[in-house]
Amino acid sequence: MNDQVRSVVRCRGQPRSTWGNEMGESEKRERKLRRLFETLAPVAAFSKQQARQRCPDLTPQFLAATLRDLVREGILDRYETSQEETFSWRDARVRSDPDPWISRQINGSQVTAQPEGERPRERLLAGGAEPLSDADLLAILIRVGVKGESAIDAGKRLAKTYSGKLSDLRRASKDELRRISPAVTVTSYAAIMAGIELGRRVSRHEKLHRVSSSPITSTSAAVKYCDERFGGLAISGVQEEFHIVTLSTKHLPINTHFITRGTLDASLVHPREVFRPAIRDSASAVILVHNHPSGDATPSREDYQVTDRLTEVGRLIGITVLDHIVVASEGSVSIRETA
Repeated sequence: MNDQVRSVVRCRGQPRSTWGNEMGESEKRERKLRRLFETLAPVAAFSKQQARQRCPDLTPQFLAATLRDLVREGILDRYETSQEETFSWRDARVRSDPDPWISRQINGSQVTAQPEGERPRERLLAGGAEPLSDADLLAILIRVGVKGESAIDAGKRLAKTYSGKLSDLRRASKDELRRISPAVTVTSYAAIMAGIELGRRVSRHEKLHRVSSSPITSTSAAVKYCDERFGGLAISGVQEEFHIVTLSTKHLPINTHFITRGTLDASLVHPREVFRPAIRDSASAVILVHNHPSGDATPSREDYQVTDRLTEVGRLIGITVLDHIVVASEGSVSIRETA
């Protein structure tokens, strides 16, 4: 009987002993990380050999792995020559206060710790992307976390930072996103930017498909079409560009054509270059389009002159100039309406 009791006590005591060892390992790792920062943070730049000399109590394997993590998360910059490997501090915040970073290394969560049915990717595969939150979608694009910061954690951080201003995310730099979460590596940043651009193109295609299936028979319809088709030019164009939209006999859009780039005047926009693609498309009518990089779409004197000249040429060859739309970041204007 006493032997049985001793056996039970040993069995019950085993998990506690293992748990104590695990806690001991975490504490040891935390002390080693603190030792590394205490020794290397005061130095602006150092080689791997110098790091080993300054931290003789840390194993080369631990030192190399930690430096690699710091480089991957954008906290250190790494330079390599034929002679040596050198590191310099990039993230001054972590350099001066490493506690949050160290805490994530010791206590961070991972996606695999969640039940499979609760993981964003699995939920997308089961029920589609629409029900997922912004944080879930970002976590899928980030895909893989880093030590102490899972992809889910990173998705939540980004979604919180850009809450109410999600469109600003497409203009964020890699370093800006990495400052929000160390899990935003070069690979995940590229995936986020590619996902945003692909979504923008899909949305633009859907809008263009809708407006292209409707005839353009009024000024408002012409402005609406040009707003959708030339939205990128209106917002980000740095030079004036002249385009035309060719229309069928029912005034359905056939195609768009780039004509020229530069300050608009009658000598630059030659009727031959304008109407050649319209004739090739067998167009019945055209819409003239150009942008004002200043953001103000108010037509200039030259804009009216070009419109009048091309309208007259179009009348001679049997192709109607339906309208001339000036697109700009502050809104689009019809020259026909303002003439």
